[in-house]
Amino acid sequence: MSDENRFESVWDAIEDTPAQAANMRLRSQLMMALRDHIAREGLTQVRAAAILGITQPRVSDLMRGRIDLFAIESLVTMIAAAGLQVELQVARAA
Repeated sequence: MSDENRFESVWDAIEDTPAQAANMRLRSQLMMALRDHIAREGLTQVRAAAILGITQPRVSDLMRGRIDLFAIESLVTMIAAAGLQVELQVARAA
């Protein structure tokens, strides 16, 4: 495999631009944090929906990883509703 075929992440490989890849990478991390929190707390989808201020089908989409259905803003809102906080680190690109 040549160096030109190696990517930092799967998002870099499948998205058209570095900005799109960064957006997807961030959304993915936020979704995984929410899914982990729901599992760790042993919440049902109905209870998670009530806490996050969304519908149960929306929690189902979250748990199934339907990343295309969630914007960063809505994920951050749900994280805050869950009593969690987001910490952001920005670094120079490689």
